[in-house]
Amino acid sequence: MSTAVLETEKMLSRLSRAEKAQILQWIVQDLGDVFPGIERQESPAGGVACVVRTRIPVWLLEQTRRLGATDADLLVAYPSLRAADLANAWAYVRTYSSEIDEAISENEAD
Repeated sequence: MSTAVLETEKMLSRLSRAEKAQILQWIVQDLGDVFPGIERQESPAGGVACVVRTRIPVWLLEQTRRLGATDADLLVAYPSLRAADLANAWAYVRTYSSEIDEAISENEAD
């Protein structure tokens, strides 16, 4: 392991959770993919954020989780999903909670 990586590891151990999250966000933005594994599909998903390789909307996963489903339940219910997909979806939900809440409300109204 390089000296820079070892020094960074030491520095990270002294940071708060919020500071670590901020650094992670900067790193992801620097890599150019803010939410890897999540994309907006205009059709057939209607412009909502979905898990790549699937047509599963992030709002649907979050709604199911709010109803009590665990990550393990979701992985069984949606065999095309991977654990990393759920981690990416939950990061998206944390950042765009208003969008997700609105999509869930719209679906419940239908």
